This record gives sequence, structure tokens and C-alpha cells, in this order.
Amino acid sequence: MRLRVGIVLLLVVFGLAAWNYLRPIPAVAAMGSTVAPAETVSGTPPTLPWPSRGSGAVSVQGLGFIASSGGEQPIAAASVTKVMTALVILEDKPLKKDEQGPTITLTDIDVAFYEADFANKESVAEVQAGEQLTELQALQGMLIPSANNLAESLARWDAGSVQAFVTKMNQKASALHLTNTRFADTSGANPGSVSTPTDLTLLGIAAMKQEVFAQIVALGQAQLPVAGIVYNVDRALGQSGIIGIKTGSGLNTGANFLFAASVAVDGRQITVYGCVMGQPTLDIAFASAKSLIGALQAALHVRRVLARNQTIATYVTPWGAQSDLVSSVDVDLVSWPGMVLRQRLESKTIVVDKPIPASTQEGNIHMVLGDYNLDVPLVTADPLYPPGRLWRLTRLSL
Repeated sequence: MRLRVGIVLLLVVFGLAAWNYLRPIPAVAAMGSTVAPAETVSGTPPTLPWPSRGSGAVSVQGLGFIASSGGEQPIAAASVTKVMTALVILEDKPLKKDEQGPTITLTDIDVAFYEADFANKESVAEVQAGEQLTELQALQGMLIPSANNLAESLARWDAGSVQAFVTKMNQKASALHLTNTRFADTSGANPGSVSTPTDLTLLGIAAMKQEVFAQIVALGQAQLPVAGIVYNVDRALGQSGIIGIKTGSGLNTGANFLFAASVAVDGRQITVYGCVMGQPTLDIAFASAKSLIGALQAALHVRRVLARNQTIATYVTPWGAQSDLVSSVDVDLVSWPGMVLRQRLESKTIVVDKPIPASTQEGNIHMVLGDYNLDVPLVTADPLYPPGRLWRLTRLSL
């Protein structure tokens, strides 16, 4: 009798052990997150030196929009309109760095554009029927001396007519969410082409992503076949780090200046963007831009928000294996006082049924700061191995 009981007990023990062994290995979640959901950048936002009249807006590479002033009612964009003209041309007929692009043969219609604009005392570049301009030269003539007639010639070359091209400009404005912007012409001579500093800053950022556009607006002068040497109307170019973009003046709403500047921030070159509108003169617009650039540069910092190999969470298995989940890279972001950095850990729940090597990506940390929106890969710091036979045979719970 005792033998039978012993055999039964032994079978029960073996059965439990076999059942234990065959049970699934439990999944393991990363624990002990060190990520704060929200963190405010230290410091007090400075009072920016906005112009005393008109309106303005500023933005920073990566961070995006910083601030605006003056109520931002849409007013005449003037020749800053040509930034949209250039952007549409370069998207329709792309150019790579150092390319001249296709040749445009000017006709009597182009001469008529020139003569009408000249008679109206607008900014122009002289042209002749039969003159051949490359796409690059035509863009240089439109953007550097701000030739209204070449804005019209480029539009007709691209879309068949100026009006058809203006339709494209407004479609692009809608695509860029420039809600306070409307174009009535290609040059800005028409006061019906209106915008705000915030909208024009967004437009400038989009245009500066075109390498050829950025190259053109950084030039002090250019050589055209008939007009000869033409000079940049942006007299602030090269001052306070200014690398472009476009002036606009001559209408009764005042002078505008859409600008981009490359400034040193904690040893890094950062591009800041901005626009001032409705200024008494272009010189005052230039001075306002330089004051804003200086104030931005002083308040900005490049901050390390995450270090390579920084522990974010830890995997701990029931059988005693352990590995930290760490950042795979250093993350340095431009920061502005008072902005909020938002972070979210997105880690995998893992089943260690086979060896998981060190440096295996098992999640990421999602970070948002201004326009920064990035996912930083998180990897295992150490290898993780499946449980041994003894633990699988003797474990008491899942």
C-alpha cells in the first residue's frame, strides 16, 4: 500500500515538474522608468525687442515658432511675394546645386513686362527680345535686384500665363497652411498680395530648404547677360549672421524684411528666422531684424536632454536575469526658456525564449519640444538569456 502511495506521489511530482517545464515563459515588461512626462526648460523667456510699429515674428531651427508681435493683421507683402514665386518655380522645375537649368529665350512679351514695370517705377532688370537666360539666372535676377519683370517672365514660362501661375502660388500657400496669405501677382507690386510675419516666416523656412534658393539669396551680386552686374537689395546681408532672405518695400504699408541668420549657440550653428512688416524704412527693418537676432541668440541654448547609455528603464526576469534599457545616442536639442519638453517611454514587453544580445532595440523614447518630434531608439545594455531547466521545473508561479 505504501509503495503504491509513493509511486502515485512520485508520478504527481514528475507530472507537476513536466507541466511546469512546458508552461510558457512569462513575458517581461520594462520597469522603473526614469522618464518625466513633462519638463519645463529652465529660465524666463526674454522680452524681445519688437519694432515700435508694424508687426513681427521669429522662429528657430528645430524649435519652430517662438513669438510674434503687433497683432499681425495681413498687409501688403510687397516684394517678399517673390519668395513664393521662386519656391513654386523650383518645385515645378527643380535645380540641383551648381546647375544652371533649362534656357529661357525671352520674347517681345518679356520686353513688354520690362517696359511696363519700368514706366511704373518698379524694380526691374533690363532684358531684350532673343536674350537667353538660364533658369538660375532668371531666379537670380528676380531675387537679388528684385526684378518684377523677371517674376512675370518666370511665371509665364512655367505656367503659360501670370494668372495661372498666381493660382499655383495660392495653392502652395494653402498647402503650407499660410492662412492669412493671399497672392494677387507674382512680384508683390499689387497691394492685393498680402500676408503676416508669421506666415512669411513659415514661407521663408520652406524656401530655404531649397538649396538653390538659399544659395541665391546669400549672394551679394550676380551677372546677367543684358542687365550686367546686379546687386542684392538686402543691404543687411552678412551682418548679424544674416544669410538672406528678401526685402519688400515701395507700398504705402511700409517696408518688410523676411530674414534668416546663422548664429552660434553653445558652439553650434543654429538658423533663426523672422520677419518684420510695416516698418517706416528698410533701414529700420534691417535694424529691427538685427536686434531680434541678437536677443534670440542670447536666450537660446543647446541642451543635452538624453545621453548615450543613459538608463531609461530595466528588464528584470523572474529567474534573476537583468538588463537596463538605455539610450543608443546622445540627444542635443536647441531650447528656449519656458518651453515644455514632453517625453513618453514606448518599450516592448519581451519573452526571453532565446538569447537577446546586448544592443538589441526594444523600444524608444518619444520626445516633443517645440517642432522637435523624434523617437530615440532604446537598446538593451546587457544580454538576456532564457531561464535554465531547474527554474523551469521548480517555478511556483507564472
